Amino acid sequence: MRARLLSLAILAVLSAPALAVEVDGRIDPAEWEGAQRVTDFRVTQPMTGAPGSQPTEAFILATPEGLAVAFRNIQPASVPRTRQRIRRDEAAQIDRVNLMVDFEGGGTGYNFMVSLSDGINDAVITNETAFNTDWDGNWQHATSEDAEGWSVEMLIPWYIAPMDKGADGKRTLKVYLDRVIGSTGERSAWPAASWERPRFLSEFNSVEVPLYNQSLLAVTPYVSGLYDNISGDNKFDGGVDIFWKPNGQFQLTATINPDFGQVESDDIVVNFSANETFFSDKRPFFTENQGPFEFTTPSDFSQLVYTRRVGGPADDRSGPGDITAAVKVNGSIGGTQYGALVAEEADEAGRSFRALRLSRDFTTQDLGMMLTQVERPWLDRDAMVMGVDHNWRPNPRFSVKSRLIGSQIDERGQQTRGSGVTSYADYEMEGGWRQQWMAMHFGDDLEINDFGFLSRNNLNYAHWEVQRRFTGLPEGSAYSSKNWRGRVSGTNNDHGLTLQRQLRISRQSQLRNGGDEYAQIQLNSAGYDDRITRGGAPVRSPAYFNTFFERNRPRKGHWALSWGFALNNDGIDGEQKLGYAGHFEPTWFLNDAFSISTRLYGERSRQWVLWQGGDNVGSFDERLLQFDVGVNWNISSRQELRVKLQALGLDAKAKQAWDVAADGTPLRSNDPINDFSVRNLGFQVRYRYELKPLSDLYVVYGRGGDLFNEYSQDVFGALGDSFSLHDSEQLIVKLSYRFEL
Repeated sequence: MRARLLSLAILAVLSAPALAVEVDGRIDPAEWEGAQRVTDFRVTQPMTGAPGSQPTEAFILATPEGLAVAFRNIQPASVPRTRQRIRRDEAAQIDRVNLMVDFEGGGTGYNFMVSLSDGINDAVITNETAFNTDWDGNWQHATSEDAEGWSVEMLIPWYIAPMDKGADGKRTLKVYLDRVIGSTGERSAWPAASWERPRFLSEFNSVEVPLYNQSLLAVTPYVSGLYDNISGDNKFDGGVDIFWKPNGQFQLTATINPDFGQVESDDIVVNFSANETFFSDKRPFFTENQGPFEFTTPSDFSQLVYTRRVGGPADDRSGPGDITAAVKVNGSIGGTQYGALVAEEADEAGRSFRALRLSRDFTTQDLGMMLTQVERPWLDRDAMVMGVDHNWRPNPRFSVKSRLIGSQIDERGQQTRGSGVTSYADYEMEGGWRQQWMAMHFGDDLEINDFGFLSRNNLNYAHWEVQRRFTGLPEGSAYSSKNWRGRVSGTNNDHGLTLQRQLRISRQSQLRNGGDEYAQIQLNSAGYDDRITRGGAPVRSPAYFNTFFERNRPRKGHWALSWGFALNNDGIDGEQKLGYAGHFEPTWFLNDAFSISTRLYGERSRQWVLWQGGDNVGSFDERLLQFDVGVNWNISSRQELRVKLQALGLDAKAKQAWDVAADGTPLRSNDPINDFSVRNLGFQVRYRYELKPLSDLYVVYGRGGDLFNEYSQDVFGALGDSFSLHDSEQLIVKLSYRFEL
């Protein structure tokens, strides 16, 4: 009987599942038994394809709790280690590893980065090479260090993102791993893929793992209190975010009265142009699994769903829109991925936002569709936009990305339809050569900015670019790689008016000390600015040039440094004089946890042209100074204190008024134009305590203001006076806590 019981016990032990991985940063061989082992890490920065200079070993293991990945990084004392602490999603040149995964093969990837000091960065990857760090996920990580090197363990739960359904008890993931040595900037990866090339996400290696699923219901309520020291008012608010994922093929995210993000501060921007400024979004609901809704074009920041529209300035100009609730679902049916988003604002001026996304991958190509609708009752306006995107990869060297967009606007009984199309092709050749062709057309009646973002319509653009990367540089060179590019481009509006012809030559370089360098010169033909008069006559401008240089040196000892300068001679008449701009940004590190950065930026434009109303413009002699200070104290893995100051002074002395003739010729005018000056201040002190992942306490003090005066003021005086601005002063306390059921 005893022998039988002993045999049954041994059989039970042998048949039991493997021990779960304990995420403590120490790689226990027993825990990682049966894991896929990866050792073939190849250098991708610089892009040599050679084995990494330091051995790296990684392990990939699917467990019921999630995808477990470990790195063992050999790094002897002769290779300095960077132990600098970072706040979440901070970009810094430090020792780190990256795990990137496409869980469902639908063209959306997720990046999980862990530094030597156990700092993290997580991001969503879309359109092959676009990273967005606004998203924050809930995953485990830990590091350890010894004389020979350092180790990392990660555990990514299966509920982190939509998953491929799998078959026969197996699931196929697309995986990429890399390691960066902070002191040199060397990146070695498996596979040898890079986002500096046209294709990145589709180059990930396929890894087959056992099929596991996890369900999750997470409820994150928040409460906040705001005291306004200017008005003396108090405001209390609350809301809740809900995340439900019953299986790998469906997930729902909902929010009631979401926080507009008062604990985040946008950078100071002075914008006198006709083009809107783009701002990112950090609100949890709008960052959670937003990747499937990415529909972008090659135009700067353009996209069909720009979530800052939701809760943005209300149509009745009463302030920010009040979001009542929003719901988002993501998932897959068969090989088709889908997403739907609905958001509602309150009150008579409240808008209704809706978006539907479908996409499917066909191995060498993928096809998608996006449909958005916005109802704006205050304006009696209904806006619908439809987009179709297609990515084609006929062979390993050639890629084509195309986008087709159409809009229909019904406003006060009038209907307007517009269209746009973009396409660009990349061809990688032997010897580091690469070519790119791009074409864009945005019709004059195309309107996507009810829900999306497009800096301008009424545009036709094309370019041809050739580039070559040099990596086999001499050992004595300060550079590890250089990438030269040449581009010729042409821009017209949709009515055939020539806006610009341009030749651009640039060089991007990596240095052996871990830094980088960028230089560029642009030669621009004579052309027209058809936006400056806001629909009036276009303004003809002569040929001009501009050039730019920037160099960044990562932390060495107690200091890091970035600096750069720019020159140009643009203007409105033949009296073109040289304008310039420059920045100097040193960062001092008291230790690995505390740093102070300062940035001084200055510019002068001798022919700054601004709209004065109608078909009239004015030229100004403009000077600008901006002074920024940032204090970052990463007190512990759970606490951080951040101070952010931005002060700006601008002085513009009127030089000449101009009337614009019907053919665009600027004619000197005796109309009066005024000098003016601008002052701007933004100051924030933010303390954050992480109660647990995705549960935080914030205490934020903010002060700021801006002032426009119709008189000239010395730019140094304007900058100094900006510190006295006191238009707003607020204290905010916010608590959010995530309950997982």
